[in-house]
Amino acid sequence: MQTENLLSNRANCLSPSLTIAITTLALDLKAQGEDILSFSAGEPDFDTPQAIKDAAKKAIDEGFTKYTAIPGIIELREAIAGKLKRENNLDYKAEDIIASTGAKQSLFNLFQCTLQKGDEVIIPSPYWVTYPEVVRFCDATPVIVDTDERSGFKMTADQLKEAITDKTKMVVLTSPSNPTGSLYSKKELEEIAEVLKDSDIIVVADEMYEKLVYDVEFTAAASISKDMFQRTVTVNGLSKSVAMTGWRFGYLATPNRELIAAMNRLQSQSTSNMCTITQKAAIPALDGSVDEEIEKMRVEFQKRRDLAVELFNQSDKLSVLKPDGAFYLFVNIKKVTDNSMEFCKKLLKEEKVAVVPGVGFGTDGYFRFSFATSEENIKKGIEKIIRFCENY
Repeated sequence: MQTENLLSNRANCLSPSLTIAITTLALDLKAQGEDILSFSAGEPDFDTPQAIKDAAKKAIDEGFTKYTAIPGIIELREAIAGKLKRENNLDYKAEDIIASTGAKQSLFNLFQCTLQKGDEVIIPSPYWVTYPEVVRFCDATPVIVDTDERSGFKMTADQLKEAITDKTKMVVLTSPSNPTGSLYSKKELEEIAEVLKDSDIIVVADEMYEKLVYDVEFTAAASISKDMFQRTVTVNGLSKSVAMTGWRFGYLATPNRELIAAMNRLQSQSTSNMCTITQKAAIPALDGSVDEEIEKMRVEFQKRRDLAVELFNQSDKLSVLKPDGAFYLFVNIKKVTDNSMEFCKKLLKEEKVAVVPGVGFGTDGYFRFSFATSEENIKKGIEKIIRFCENY
């Protein structure tokens, strides 16, 4: 069989996720007996709250194992709508919501149903690695807007205005951000909303880390104004805030019923409904039943953030901004090298410490450090990183 034409152009244009690649390499080295300290994974180290596990067990015991409606059972979508109203002051109906197998599928469905050749998508950098890859997969063009530490790694309204062309279909706003932890304030979102007013540009509001914020208040993009509500697709899930990464639960909400119908059709021809057990398990994660456990995790993450920031900033060769949310630090290594890929490879080889190179997020000269691990590991890992930088 000839293989030269086996793969489509779409498949050939995809790059593997660098975060997953680094995590996999670290796990492989561990399996070979190496003592690896990994700060590369984008998942909490806490267990899923018991009430969620109990709901899953009950669903299994009651035989809740058959097909459901494509976007999820009505009880689930009503729980999502209730959460969005209660916590974010957003008036979505169950019919405005689709639950999917992780927020990554939610984004994929959205991009597939809206983008085509010639469309442009504005993405602030540093960005989550998946955004530009899926945009290109849809034959559209990612337009990268570079941010830096002066703006707290946030795209300004002026930058957005300058990036917009007659081909702009969409702008991606991630708050809090992966990899920087930066959070858009209400004022900053209002300024962005003013730029978008009177346009047909879709706002993708990826708010996966909304419950992991520190010292500041989270504002949902769609809550800014009636205009923003109409143009915004809110994307969220339970992986990060409720320690449910492996359960694969994501959702999106939009008042645009035509768009909802299109994504329902796409999901019906791909995965159909998401796992029934996860649907039932998600309800107590959304209705407030585990808010106390979520808060305990958030407080612990904040302690780890403060510790890691203090330790990194004691080094003459490293620096880091204190993030407003998520569980990542985006560490500046420009006094050591601008080549983050080479830096991270050598760090893993010589010190057995795994972090993710900033180049994978569109910004070289940095690495992403996940503090979703114990304080002991954080202290030990940062000590090794600082020593490595002194001898680089």
